Amino acid sequence: MSAAILVRRMGRRLAATAGAAAAMVLLSAHVGSPNVFYEGAAGPYPVRVVVRPPGVIPGLAEISVRIPRGDVHRVTVQPVRWDLGTKGAPRPDPALPVPGEPRLWSAELWFMDFGSYSVHVAVEGAAGTGTVIVPVPAVATQTLGMKRGMALGLAGLGVFLFVGALTIVGAAVRESVLPPGEVPDARRRRRSWIARAVAVPVLALALLGGSRWWEAEDRAYAGNLYQAPETEATAAVEGGRRVLNLAITDSSWGRFSPLLPDHGKLMHMFLIREPAMDAFAHVHPVRADGRNFGLALPAELPAGTYRLYADVVHESGFPQTLVDTVVIPAAPARSPGAVDGDDSWRVGGGEAGTAARLEDGSTMTWERDAQLAAGRETTLRFRVADPAGAPAALQPYMGMLSHAAVARDDGSVFVHLHPAGSVSATAQQLFAQRERGDTTRAADGSLVVRAPQDHAMHAAGAQPGVVSFPYEFPKPGRYRIWVQVKRDGRVLTGAFDADVR
Repeated sequence: MSAAILVRRMGRRLAATAGAAAAMVLLSAHVGSPNVFYEGAAGPYPVRVVVRPPGVIPGLAEISVRIPRGDVHRVTVQPVRWDLGTKGAPRPDPALPVPGEPRLWSAELWFMDFGSYSVHVAVEGAAGTGTVIVPVPAVATQTLGMKRGMALGLAGLGVFLFVGALTIVGAAVRESVLPPGEVPDARRRRRSWIARAVAVPVLALALLGGSRWWEAEDRAYAGNLYQAPETEATAAVEGGRRVLNLAITDSSWGRFSPLLPDHGKLMHMFLIREPAMDAFAHVHPVRADGRNFGLALPAELPAGTYRLYADVVHESGFPQTLVDTVVIPAAPARSPGAVDGDDSWRVGGGEAGTAARLEDGSTMTWERDAQLAAGRETTLRFRVADPAGAPAALQPYMGMLSHAAVARDDGSVFVHLHPAGSVSATAQQLFAQRERGDTTRAADGSLVVRAPQDHAMHAAGAQPGVVSFPYEFPKPGRYRIWVQVKRDGRVLTGAFDADVR
């Protein structure tokens, strides 16, 4: 097998794997929206951190840190694996100021292995030093195809090395023991050609071994491409109420660390009726065993086919979004209401404009950008006014001032947002506790997670009646945004449509 043929086969194999992996990116945590957003504080400095993870592992993640105010002297970032901590991490890298953006710093960090990472951001300035931890899942979602120019260059180099190796073998047999100045005779020249003939299959076997090694590495890497665990969702009428069950059927589930509550719930499930996205529910199934979750559905939720997204967080801090579809039957007469007081829902389409009337008579207004563009960082900002027009007094909803869900109309994008961004509060707190050496476990063996502090600060520091979410739409299309707030003990949901270019 020639080097040129080997390189061509490698290139075709890489291209084929890349095509398959392109579809898998839709299944990564926070479906189709891999970037991680955090907005909060690093000590005395307000920060917005955006982490753009690499599509391949090992790979370079892009980190941007925006600090809207304060006299900042230095910004550093550091990648930290969940099981190693900062003691086992590389030294922090400096983030450099972005030309033309006086309040923005950027850096690149290597993620060397699969799993749960965090980025430690440290800000030094006139007000002192502040740090913040941003959890990031490091998963491979693609392979990179070999460029044609590189393939041709490597093929040429391979041919050169192959011919060169044969030349060396022939010269060694023909001239290695000749005295200086002596010309090889016919017998030595004949032995040289025989040696080269023997070397051809030997070198070919070496190339074949290299090809087999490449194939094995390629298969191993493809096996590590992230896919959300397979699930089976069913809904049926049982005992006069509709019950939804989600079974995790994937054999890989047992390899993940145990689940931990996030915002007090082991699983946050979102149901979106397709194709019109005209019914939405944010519910919280209860675990029956290690692989099965179930809940009684709200009686108000209409029948139909729903896309299902279920957010969970593991003890390692690794978040996952389980994806499925489920057909929900019609509710029986006199069906009981929701069991979990934090379950919420909305029936109806989205508002094409910027104002939505909520169920209690209050109004939610989207203070939107003139034009939403894919790949551009933005702030989704909403103002809630009571029926009299005054700023509404909002209450924490599961520890947050607000929750939002963003979905593309074809289901290829879904993300669950908070005012602090897309990060898991539990994962963030876990990393902070481990860094302090706090690995306390409860009587049942589960990790004890202290109440997150920074996420609650958004309620204290926000303007009355205003909620906002950092985000970046991953691609153009039609989106619907559901924004949830709590007022007078009642969860209210506004829905807005967005065209992203």
